[in-house]
Amino acid sequence: MCGCTLACHKHQGGEELKKKRKNKGIISQQMSLQRNRLVLLAVMSTALGVAIVSQAALLAEVVQRIFVEKSSFTSVAMLLGILLSVMALRTALSYANGKVGLQMAATAKTNMRAAVLQNLIHASMSSTLHGQTGGKVSVALDAVDEADSYFSQYMPRMLEAAIIPILILIITFIEHPNSGWIMLFTAPFIPLFMILVGLRTKNKSEEKYEQLAEFSGTFLDSLQGLVSLKIFGRAHHQKRVIERSSLGYRDATMDILKIAFTNTFMLESIVMLSIGVIALELAIQLLVFKSMSFHTAFLVLLLVPEFYTLLKNTGTAFHSGRTSMGAIRRVEKLLVETDDDRNTQTEGELGAHPSSNQALKELSQEYETSHENLLPLPPTIELDHVRFQYRSDSFELQTKKISITPGEHIAIVGQSGSGKTTLLHLIAGLLKPASGKVLINGNSVTTHDESAWFEYVSYITQHPYIFAGTFADNIAIGTRRDVSREEIEQAAVDAGLAAVVAQFEQGFDTFVGEGGRGLSGGEKQRLALARAFLKRSAIILFDEPTVGLDLQTERVLQRSIATLAKTATMITVAHRLYTIQQADNILFMQQGVLVDSGSHAELLERLPQYAEMVDLQRKGGFA
Repeated sequence: MCGCTLACHKHQGGEELKKKRKNKGIISQQMSLQRNRLVLLAVMSTALGVAIVSQAALLAEVVQRIFVEKSSFTSVAMLLGILLSVMALRTALSYANGKVGLQMAATAKTNMRAAVLQNLIHASMSSTLHGQTGGKVSVALDAVDEADSYFSQYMPRMLEAAIIPILILIITFIEHPNSGWIMLFTAPFIPLFMILVGLRTKNKSEEKYEQLAEFSGTFLDSLQGLVSLKIFGRAHHQKRVIERSSLGYRDATMDILKIAFTNTFMLESIVMLSIGVIALELAIQLLVFKSMSFHTAFLVLLLVPEFYTLLKNTGTAFHSGRTSMGAIRRVEKLLVETDDDRNTQTEGELGAHPSSNQALKELSQEYETSHENLLPLPPTIELDHVRFQYRSDSFELQTKKISITPGEHIAIVGQSGSGKTTLLHLIAGLLKPASGKVLINGNSVTTHDESAWFEYVSYITQHPYIFAGTFADNIAIGTRRDVSREEIEQAAVDAGLAAVVAQFEQGFDTFVGEGGRGLSGGEKQRLALARAFLKRSAIILFDEPTVGLDLQTERVLQRSIATLAKTATMITVAHRLYTIQQADNILFMQQGVLVDSGSHAELLERLPQYAEMVDLQRKGGFA
């Protein structure tokens, strides 16, 4: 009881921490991680402000002595030397500020891209199927890159604006209060305008990245399905779809540029008018009323443009920052969607099963015992009234209580769309049930145990994915342990792939194209089987990999599958009568419901739907 309560408290604490992190936002997280750089920026900005004021004061003093007091050049040589040193220091500090900003941007982009990739890697099956691949790639690449200006320009400029203008304003008030009041009165118009424009920019930026994601998704879908589009005569239609999507992205981008040009024009207008008013006031005080010295007037006139230039640059950086915010919001949206989906699927797992990883511990002990022979022991698998839905409007999958004993050969059968592959995904752990449990040796496997659980599972589909790389690399990708070349070659022999590889001049070092370009369907299946032979999994899942293959290739694969099945639990989504008859137990699915289970003879006798399906198969009408 105490252990369960402790687990519940830990789970609740973890959820609260996740919520806090989520509410904190990406920007706050990155600022927290780079607090030292922010402090460094603040120190350098303060030093830069001192350098700007010192430069203006020294320049005013030099001009006063040479042109007003008619002093010799040699008498101000030391002042000129100090002035040059201060100007060099100012340049160095400006460069250093920019450099630190670029480092902040690089670190932030690395962290953001890593977070996106981690979330996509660990996303559930339903989350992976949601949305277009091109859109997700666009977020991971383009949106993250667009966040650069927020950290490299916006943050350094905002820190400068928070320190340097205040310092200049203080000096101006000391030297000439009238100019200080004019600056104090006109300065708020710039940030006010920045906020109004920034809000509009942020909305337009978010619209821009929605358009970019749509364009990227449409383009990648069209590229991957180009052959089908040509065959069905839809290539020209899809071209128009891409064109419309591209024009939508162009229009969204041009809208942001319009705001940028408007922003620049208004900022320049405000700055010129403000400087003009102050210059006029100084001229009246100096020439008409003769109430101030040339040195004071010139010093103020030097500081005023610096003041407004900083505010203007901040306005430009603010626009860039608001543009970046749209991209950052896209990244946050993707992270929140995948987090919410994963949290929803794993909700209650720790509380309901404080020892939910016990099954994996047992399997790990068994695996360690038998690791030398690479033959982990098959576990008992139970489906305890499992229910699952992809969406609220899709069909619902339901099962009764089913037990799969170690080493058993299971066939999942039913009409197309009855939920066979979904059930296989639930058993594999690729999907999590909305209710009920999938038990391994009597315990649930949570998402925290997925990596360990997948060590014991091999899943071979009708269309296994082949990565760009050599035959050897593609076979070895099926296991996490270090394997020798001899083991890879033996796995290829067991899978009937050795004869295929022998035809190539470079053998196992022959490069295979992305997606298996250059390989036939049967060769891809043999490569996938070679992965399973090398991994020697305790559970092997098949989505009837022999469908659509020629008779000779099918026989080779059947022999390899039979060899694999001798030391593992085999679960197959079955279409062929041969596979069904060979199964120890058959699970019959109909419209998402696990109707019945039993041997071939038992189901023929008591289940009319099954008998009808078998009859159609014998007549060649069931694929």
